[in-house]
Amino acid sequence: MPKTSAARLLDSAGVNYDLRTYDVGEEDLSASTAAEKLGLDIASVFKTLVARSSTNEVLLACIPADTQLDGNALGSASCAKRAELVPLAEVQGLTGYVRGGVSPLGTKKPYRLFIDETAHGQPRISISAGLRGLQIIISPDDLVKVANAAVVPISRRVL
Repeated sequence: MPKTSAARLLDSAGVNYDLRTYDVGEEDLSASTAAEKLGLDIASVFKTLVARSSTNEVLLACIPADTQLDGNALGSASCAKRAELVPLAEVQGLTGYVRGGVSPLGTKKPYRLFIDETAHGQPRISISAGLRGLQIIISPDDLVKVANAAVVPISRRVL
């Protein structure tokens, strides 16, 4: 199993985690598909989104697979008016990761990370390890600590 920048970062911090793989297709790179293929509760699988605040700061947001980002809430949490997802064409250049494999850890440059508050209701969550089809299973508290993340309400249910 390959070690990614995210996994190496956790190793260097002495954090306990598990790596899980699943078959991924080009047609559906969603976190909800990852949850299904891994046999995990969808509420414990978090997708990492790349956003830009109204003050032009690049931000990372981890939210449950079955939710949408609340741009106003993320903006407020980052002391800006709002935040919007960056265009897909910019994601790899900003993070070093491709769509469907963006990890909140080990990005090219350090960005502030905001994790949805629902993570604390889970004993362990699943996040991308930085490759499509590779997930890190980790304690939310360990992720918060290693990434110096803020835990805030930044998601809303998909209708």
